[in-house]
Amino acid sequence: MHPRFADADRLSGEVIGAAIEVHRVMGPGLLESIYERCLQHELGLRGIPVVNQQEVVIEYKDAVFTEKLKFDLLADGCLLIEVKAIQGLLPIHKAQLLSYMKLLDVPLGLLLNFHELKMVDGISRLLLPGANIP
Repeated sequence: MHPRFADADRLSGEVIGAAIEVHRVMGPGLLESIYERCLQHELGLRGIPVVNQQEVVIEYKDAVFTEKLKFDLLADGCLLIEVKAIQGLLPIHKAQLLSYMKLLDVPLGLLLNFHELKMVDGISRLLLPGANIP
């Protein structure tokens, strides 16, 4: 089991609650960047540390380099959050989130689409393969 899985699992409920609050206050139809900043603020109000767009070490065959990874939000170092505001999610959106989760070694991710009329319809929870297996 991933050492931060239990933390991420607990935190995911809090983040979903925060996303529902942002959606309730702001409504659907705004720009993705607005929802991202509002969610970041809401998480801060709830005492959840959040960062975005960090440099990560990339290892590819015999090459090692750092690159700025443009993920949306990383909550408490263990839950990756990708914010969308689009008509419909595509498989590539989940694939991108999983790729980021692998690079950051994060066990759990949330894909949040604020374009939905009800926020609960825009929530996808993704597990890093093997993260919850003891």
